[in-house]
Amino acid sequence: MSRRRYDTIERALKQLPGLAMDHEKLAALRAKYEDRPLEEVDDPGFREAMEMIGVGSMFSGLRTLLDAPHRADMEGLDIALIGVPFDLGVVHRAGARFGPQAIRDITSKVGPYNHYNRINPFALCEIADVGDVPLAGFSLDNGIAQIEAFYRQVHLAGVRPVSAGGDHSVTYPILKAIGLEEPLGLVHVDAHCDTMGAIGDSKFHHGGPFRNAVLDGVVDPERTIQIGIRGTAEAFWEFSYDAGMTVIHMEDFERMGVDAVIEKARAVVGSGPCYVSFDVDGLDPVFAPGTGTPEVGGLTTREAQQLLRGLRGLNIVGGDVVEVAPEYDSTTNTAQTGKQMMFEILCLTADSIAERRG
Repeated sequence: MSRRRYDTIERALKQLPGLAMDHEKLAALRAKYEDRPLEEVDDPGFREAMEMIGVGSMFSGLRTLLDAPHRADMEGLDIALIGVPFDLGVVHRAGARFGPQAIRDITSKVGPYNHYNRINPFALCEIADVGDVPLAGFSLDNGIAQIEAFYRQVHLAGVRPVSAGGDHSVTYPILKAIGLEEPLGLVHVDAHCDTMGAIGDSKFHHGGPFRNAVLDGVVDPERTIQIGIRGTAEAFWEFSYDAGMTVIHMEDFERMGVDAVIEKARAVVGSGPCYVSFDVDGLDPVFAPGTGTPEVGGLTTREAQQLLRGLRGLNIVGGDVVEVAPEYDSTTNTAQTGKQMMFEILCLTADSIAERRG
């Protein structure tokens, strides 16, 4: 096209309302951005995130939970990211012991900046991946005791844990360690209530951590809400109702909507210390097939994000994402989703610490 014809068309377009190009604005944008480096941004939140992301390769270096720095100790930390490679409590498909490593191995960036709530947890708190709980042997009971002992040290150091399991049995010793001084409230996302009794001679399996925690006095059932419950195991959950837990079945979730469920969760938990436990089988297996006990008809990933983000402002003292079993996760969708949900819980925990510091 000739320059003369181009100028003629441009003049014609300028006469049409809504189609004219604002040439002054374009000139200003060109002056500002045409030769601007990638990392140079004006927004303070974007700048903090950009400094942490960096512009180097994401394929080199040590793989860590949520791409956090690795630390061998907890000196000066506010939040410890911890792997719990343990699945001796499963009653169906094993493999969640590989969940922490699967989440670490996801190279897609998650964070450090949360676009929805503008939280950058790494700017608010000192956070590091401190590795995995050191576990030895093949005894369910001994493993539970080892996990509790490790988290007792985390708690005594004044550090809040955000963990990657492991099957859901690992949540009981974590709660037992950090709920010792004051019973915790609980937001529990899952397909199952996980309040069943002993199977054979063991009560520490992944179907009963919250029954154990209530009976040990470290979780307050009146400040507990269980969200996403469904499937054929309903007869096992009598303890939840008898103890006074609030149970939101998927049918209730669909009827109420996300906002009403968030409002209910906030009312149930109140202002006291609260723990968030997210089992990936709370999601529909379309979104998280890589898990030991999938149940159709669950939450979408978008609903789960909305739910977690709606808990902002609660006194979150820790949380976990459990039951990622990469053997059944051929697309790595479940590990990717687990990483994202872990980041959402990290944002809540860091924001809670910063808010209470004043």
